[in-house]
Amino acid sequence: MLKKYRELILYIVFGAATTAVNWAVYSLLMKLMPGAVPAVSAQMLISNAAAWVTAVLFAFIVNKYFVFESRDFSVKVILKEGFSFFAARGVTGLFEVFLPEILYKAGLDMPLFGIEGFWAKAVVSVLIIVLNYVFSKLIIFKKKQK
Repeated sequence: MLKKYRELILYIVFGAATTAVNWAVYSLLMKLMPGAVPAVSAQMLISNAAAWVTAVLFAFIVNKYFVFESRDFSVKVILKEGFSFFAARGVTGLFEVFLPEILYKAGLDMPLFGIEGFWAKAVVSVLIIVLNYVFSKLIIFKKKQK
């Protein structure tokens, strides 16, 4: 059973690790930059952008090597897969930024734990996880037919 679901299990494990990388970089930069940037919102923007880039780079490496076992490290393949990976994550990143508000305004506006828009954010998070997996498996790290 472990062998059957290995790829999916590793995807989930490394997805959690990617989230940890994102939060660690964001938190570290927020701690290191107080006062260095005139406004807190600018500090958050810079920290979040750097955290996102770092997390996507980490996700690319672990997904390429461990999850989807793409072991071709030629420059051509790395550039092709890397560009596709960042582009796909950019698309799903746009969903993450804009779709919760759209769903919230469409009626998915029930709070949970006192957090407005919790369910809209949760639905979008699940959608993004699924889309990132599908993009990675079927497009970015697609196994070559033998």
